[in-house]
Amino acid sequence: YQRRVRELAQTNTSYKNTKQQMDEEYDVIVLGTGFVECVLSGLLSVDGKKVLHMDRNDYYGGASASLNLAQLWEKMDREGTPPDSLGRSRDYNVDLVPKLITSAGTLVKLLLHTDVTRYLEFKSIDGSFVYKKGSIFKVPATESEALSSKLLGMFEKKRFRDFLVYISKYDDANEKQRGGIDAETTPMRKLFEKYKLDQNVMDFVGHSLALHQDDEYLDRPARETMDRITLYVDSLARHGKSPYIYPLYGLGELPQGFARLAAIYGGTYMLNKPISEIVYDDDGKFVGVTSEGETAKAKMVIGDPSYFAESGKVEKKGQVVRCICILSHPVANTNNSGSAQIILPQNQVNREKDIYIALVGHGHNVAPKDKYIAIVSTIVCTDDPHAELAPGLKLLGDIDEKFYAVDDVFEPVAGACSPEKGVFISNSFGSESHFGPESCNILALYEQITGHPLVFKEPAAEE
Repeated sequence: YQRRVRELAQTNTSYKNTKQQMDEEYDVIVLGTGFVECVLSGLLSVDGKKVLHMDRNDYYGGASASLNLAQLWEKMDREGTPPDSLGRSRDYNVDLVPKLITSAGTLVKLLLHTDVTRYLEFKSIDGSFVYKKGSIFKVPATESEALSSKLLGMFEKKRFRDFLVYISKYDDANEKQRGGIDAETTPMRKLFEKYKLDQNVMDFVGHSLALHQDDEYLDRPARETMDRITLYVDSLARHGKSPYIYPLYGLGELPQGFARLAAIYGGTYMLNKPISEIVYDDDGKFVGVTSEGETAKAKMVIGDPSYFAESGKVEKKGQVVRCICILSHPVANTNNSGSAQIILPQNQVNREKDIYIALVGHGHNVAPKDKYIAIVSTIVCTDDPHAELAPGLKLLGDIDEKFYAVDDVFEPVAGACSPEKGVFISNSFGSESHFGPESCNILALYEQITGHPLVFKEPAAEE
């Protein structure tokens, strides 16, 4: 079924030839079939916009694609062919960017709002873990888990439980429940001090529950972190094992699902289409896109930063280093979990930023039986990016194959996204382990493009 959906997404786009498609005028031209671009393409097609969606690659997903083993081998410039010991190439769907979906987060709302869930199937991730003093522990996120967790000492358990109860009952309108804390102005550090939580507890709360990448949040208002913790707990309550879900056949199914939605509403897709020029008029207003000597015209363009690299409209904000690893075993000390997230907080590994490990395998149809895909990633902080992943790689044990990649992170410069100019540029994927930043980017761009925020429909009772 999933493979059939993939075929339909690629074929049900238009029955005209390429020249006829390029000669037409569109409301929107979208460049790149990455996650953010495909969601916006789907939303705008549903809104009745005439959309042309182009990609220089011959596959959907851009930076968020999932590749079979032969494709991964080629993309990583490996010589020869994958060894037979790894199994069949077609049994792999390896994500280029590791992300998990918080089951009560904005992405799930987008999936339900658009009914893209019709084209996808999800399974929960088996466990969420945190690294502390050389060992891996399950992340406690409920009162009962806090009391039984080996991560916490006897006195820490009571204080952490009280902390969670406080957050769950916090009410801006009730001064007694606020306990002298104003979430809008009080730094998060002060809330930790109120409950006498030590550095180790602060590490797993701030980094494994609230999913912050560094400790800068400690001096920001507590509301941000309290909301993040609440999202984690609400997501955990939906499935029990962990707060995360993940699509069968890999994250590349997400952009393909939204591409399918756009195609159903009349969107036209062109893969393997090199972009030679983005055309503007004398006032800098977008006119069209030229490819292979032909120019398609539209009122606006949406694209990922790679299509605007030489335009002066994007700026580099940093780098992310990732290592894709193929394993023949689960990660030790995770209860033999077939899928998991492991977070190594910065203070636990003497770094400026956290290290993330995302593990998936045969249970999510991304690897052959008894094979696992573990992706270790972090924000680059030194001149030796590969070495920065060493603490995470050490936890994996024996590795069959590994593939390193260092990717630049770009964002549009101030004023680059302009309704007046008809230009809208997404952000590159960062190193976050979840889709929160991408979901926010989608909602912000949608509002800039349409002039109004996206209003989510109420989910049906069965959803």
